[in-house]
Amino acid sequence: MSITPETANQHKNDPAVVCCLTQEGTVISPADLEDPAIFPDLEESGLLIIPENVLTIGQVLGKKLVKTVDALTPITPDMIEGGIEEEETKPEVIKENGVAKEEAASNAIGKGNVIRIHIEEGKGINLEIPAIVTTATATEPAARPEEELRKEEKIEDRVKRTLLMHEFDVKEVRLGDETSFENGILTIRKTLAEDALKADPLAKKMEIDIITPDNKNVFTNTIMDVIPIATKVEGAIGEGITHVLSGAVVILTGVDESGIQVHEFGSCEGIIGEKVRFGRPGCPDENDIMIRIHVTIQAGTGMERRGPYAAHKVCDAVIQEIREVLKKKAPSEAARVIEYKDVERVGRPRVVIVKEIMGQGAMHDNVILPKEPAGVLGGRPNVDLGNIPVVLSSNEVRDGGIHALTCIGPASKENTRHYFREPLVNLVAEDEEVNLVGVVFVGSPQVNEEKFYVSERLGALIEAMGVDGAIVTTEGFGNNHIDFASHIEQIGKRGIPVVGVTYAAYQGQLIVGNKYMDAMVELNKDPNGMESEILGDNTLTREDAERALAMLKAKMAGVEIKPAPKKWDQSVIEKNQELIRKAKK
Repeated sequence: MSITPETANQHKNDPAVVCCLTQEGTVISPADLEDPAIFPDLEESGLLIIPENVLTIGQVLGKKLVKTVDALTPITPDMIEGGIEEEETKPEVIKENGVAKEEAASNAIGKGNVIRIHIEEGKGINLEIPAIVTTATATEPAARPEEELRKEEKIEDRVKRTLLMHEFDVKEVRLGDETSFENGILTIRKTLAEDALKADPLAKKMEIDIITPDNKNVFTNTIMDVIPIATKVEGAIGEGITHVLSGAVVILTGVDESGIQVHEFGSCEGIIGEKVRFGRPGCPDENDIMIRIHVTIQAGTGMERRGPYAAHKVCDAVIQEIREVLKKKAPSEAARVIEYKDVERVGRPRVVIVKEIMGQGAMHDNVILPKEPAGVLGGRPNVDLGNIPVVLSSNEVRDGGIHALTCIGPASKENTRHYFREPLVNLVAEDEEVNLVGVVFVGSPQVNEEKFYVSERLGALIEAMGVDGAIVTTEGFGNNHIDFASHIEQIGKRGIPVVGVTYAAYQGQLIVGNKYMDAMVELNKDPNGMESEILGDNTLTREDAERALAMLKAKMAGVEIKPAPKKWDQSVIEKNQELIRKAKK
């Protein structure tokens, strides 16, 4: 199958292979060449063997063949009139101050310098990253003209709002006669398990128990959510002062009256020490005390919106009583204070993060901007909002502005604690080389017509925000990949560089795509590329976020991105991560 001039330009550095019988004397044009996208299939079937001395498409266009060649023949220098000049076949080495670029990369900084890295991140990528956007470990050139320094504009950051989190360490959790928190000991009222059921009649029974870090060899029903315990003391979500407990989290589990686990694609019931990827952003940490709240809901409601929502509401009623105690703690008793700022970084590339969240109804929903951090009451379910894009600041996300209700496969589920510690939001908000203008949450409807309507509104919003780049993420896989691909297309066709982040691997491999999906980050961490049914196993981590941001910086810099390998290979991701680690040193 011959290619177009546009495709030839996109693949100018890929091997040149004739698509059909081509006669001696032919001046090679795109119509004479095979599409590189199908090379992996041809090689696998034995129909194509590409030699080491094969020329690239860019090298052969406009050249004359000196011999007749059969279909699917790679073009080598001996087939071209006059051959190829030596400099065209030599590997590119850019020198600076007499030193090869590869040797000078670690010290390069300033305008005009480029660091070249080869990345094949589930989507093969060649990065040419301006040194100005790499980790600030490089050294300044010895001297710069004084006149040039005077011309530089002074760039200042503008702090739009500040959030202070006072963290209080929990040393022990008990069940007792009344709820209290003194001297690091959290006591939860035993009768609260019965009183909290009043929050929703669909919740029929509740049990509260404590799982300590040294006793993870206990059975648990499927984990619906992991919830931090935090409360507002001053201001609204995203600003002011928040008190938060450190060292203890709530684990919500659920079944219906028939004993059916409240879940959909995959369930993580089992020994909790084996079913949780401890330390992931949305999971308990290794030394966390787990307050397990197990809710039994009305039979037959586990796959409806109202059933899981009831479990979350009664769980939130328990947490609210703890919040009321936490509000009264003196700031001086806090073990530490964390300061988060929403910063406008003037003069830096404007970047937006788009997080696609579940919105198919049934059990797939999320609560946006509740009254309390990571709470339920006062928030708006994105399904009720029509799944249209909603913009939050980075501080609103980090202050518990999203409560996750979804019960999708546990390995790729972003639960409430994940948003509370969202690694991509934290990384981009802290990066002084970009200006994070907001985090857009967009729901994933069930019906395709609604998906595309919402996606078009997202594209219009991102265009109006005047951004220079975007990162689109989604949890889960399958149905929501339709929206995911459409979001990337709607952003990309407006001329905005965009990077996609998702779990795909083997089990969730993408079945839709478009030409704007040329920079993708794979979240899989399971060796078999599967939904492992281990909570948090395939969710976004700090390392994934680093790859995504580096990829976006490269794309905004105009770096050409090569097509992805056709098949998932986890070792590619590991190699990419190693490149990122080296670049940070």
